[in-house]
Amino acid sequence: MAKADYYQVLGVEKNASPDEIKRAYRRMAIKHHPDKNPGNKEAEAKFKECAEAYEVLSDPEKRRQYDQYGHEGLRGTGMHDFSRMNVEDIFSIFGGDDFFSSIFGGLGGGRRGGRRGGPGRGYDLETSVELTLNEVAHGTEKTIEFTRQDRCPECSGSGAAPGTQPTRCPLCGGSGQVAKGGGFFQMVSTCPQCHGSGQIIRNPCPACHGSGRVPKKRTVTLRVPPGVHEGQGIRVAGEGEPGRNGGPNGDLYVYVRIRPHEFLERDGNDLVAIVPISFTQAALGATIEVPSLDGTRQLKVPPGTQYGSLFRIRGQGLPDVRTGRTGDELVQVTIETPTNMNARQEELLREFAQTENRNVSPKSQNFFERLKRHFGS
Repeated sequence: MAKADYYQVLGVEKNASPDEIKRAYRRMAIKHHPDKNPGNKEAEAKFKECAEAYEVLSDPEKRRQYDQYGHEGLRGTGMHDFSRMNVEDIFSIFGGDDFFSSIFGGLGGGRRGGRRGGPGRGYDLETSVELTLNEVAHGTEKTIEFTRQDRCPECSGSGAAPGTQPTRCPLCGGSGQVAKGGGFFQMVSTCPQCHGSGQIIRNPCPACHGSGRVPKKRTVTLRVPPGVHEGQGIRVAGEGEPGRNGGPNGDLYVYVRIRPHEFLERDGNDLVAIVPISFTQAALGATIEVPSLDGTRQLKVPPGTQYGSLFRIRGQGLPDVRTGRTGDELVQVTIETPTNMNARQEELLREFAQTENRNVSPKSQNFFERLKRHFGS
C-alpha cells in the first residue's frame, strides 16, 4: 500500500517552518495518542504514521530528499520502523523537555515502558530494495547501503565526555519514571529530568553532544529468496540501531519493490503477457513468438482464435516463495485490424467478403437471431 504524503499526514503546507511542523506533530500526537484512544488500533496506527512523518520533516536532509524525490528519496537513510515500536520508544526518539512535559508526561507516556534505566533493545530500521522480475524468479544478492545512528566511538555510547561517567538521576533514582498522586490512583510518567534514561550527563561528549549516537554508514549483503512479492519485508537481524545501556541491536527490515517489466505483468505466481496478432493469423492459425523471462518462446495459435483468447505455458511463471512450485505464463492475444492496406490486399478482402456467409459463425447467428427477437423484426 502506498504511503501517505507526510505533509498531509501532519496537516501542514509544504513551505511550513520547523516550528509549524513541530506544533502540528504535537497536535496530532495528542489527538491520536493511544492513552486517549484505548483499544483503538486505527488511532495507534495514525499516531505511528504521524511520528514517521515528523521524523522526515523535522530532519533538514531527509526533508530535502523527500521534497525532491518523494518516498523513494528516503531509501538508505535508515528510517525507523515505527510500526514495530511501542509508544514509549517513539517518545524517546523525539524526547525534548517541551515534548515530554506538554505531551508525553502529561498523558502517562512512560506507563507501559517498565524500567527505562536498564538495558533495552535498539530500534528497528527499514529501507527498500528494487528487483527485476528475473531476480525475483531466480533469487539474488543485493548490496544495501544505509545510515543508522550508531554508538559514538568517543564516549562508547555513554554520552558523557571521555574520562567522565553519567550519574544516576536524583529525581527518579535511576528508574526513568516518576509517580504522582497517592493511594489507589497514581499516574506514572516519564521522568522529566532524565527523559526516561535514568541517568544525568553533567559533561556531554563533544562528538555526539551527549546523545551517545552518531550517524554511520552501513553496508550489508542481502540474500533475496526466489519468489518474493512486492512490499514483502526481509529481516536482517542485528542491523538496526544499538540498544540502550548495552542492550542488543534492533533489526533492519528491507522491503521489496519490483521494477515493471516491459512485456510481462505478475499475477500471483503467474506471469501475464498480452500479445497482438493479425486477423489472418487468428483466422488461419500461426506459430508466434511471445516474451518470457528467458527470452522469446514459440506459441502455436490454432485457427479461429478469438480476440482475448488465453493460452497457458506451464512452468514459465515465478516460484512460490514458500513451496518453490513454479507458476505459469498466461498469454492473452489481441487481434489487430489492418489500417494501411495496399490495393491488392483490399481487393482480396473484398473477394473474401463476397464469399462470406455472415451466419457461418454460431455465435454471430445466435447474436443476430436474439437481436431480431428483441426488436420484433
